Amino acid sequence: MNKVVIIDTSIMCCWLNICGKETCGPDNDKWDKQRVELFIKSETDKGATLVLPFPVIIETGNHIAQAAERRYECGVEFVEVITKAVDEKSPWAAFSRQKKLWEGEQIKKLIAVWPEYVKSQKKRNLSMGDLMIKSVADFYAEIGSQVVILTGDRGLKIHKDVDIKVVKAPRRRNNE
Repeated sequence: MNKVVIIDTSIMCCWLNICGKETCGPDNDKWDKQRVELFIKSETDKGATLVLPFPVIIETGNHIAQAAERRYECGVEFVEVITKAVDEKSPWAAFSRQKKLWEGEQIKKLIAVWPEYVKSQKKRNLSMGDLMIKSVADFYAEIGSQVVILTGDRGLKIHKDVDIKVVKAPRRRNNE
């Protein structure tokens, strides 16, 4: 079974060492650039594929734009990551595999369930970005991948095992 590691915004920010976002996670489970790099190296050395969800691009780009320092350096480094994902450069999964998730009808299905998640959570709500990242995880699980959401975000960590089932993954064609 192919293992995929879905990179969350909090982890991407640490990995890029974005000013003000250099660490994430609770005190007993802190992530920083070094820990992220060690984890990713360990997983990719074992054959795991990295997945960059579309919402992470938007959220991370916003954090870079708002950073007090190193905006240019982080921006250049992030563009390199995005380019590798778009070009399916190992260890990154093809960004185009997520395309179906961002079509109009799929977005409508996704946003239709979000208010219920907000309503049902008293303390930690599942943000729209988190729900979208979770839908990427569900997509990869449905096509038979072992999925890890790499996150330091307590809110997403709480919800990482919630089964959204928004998108039915298309069957692989013989030419894929």
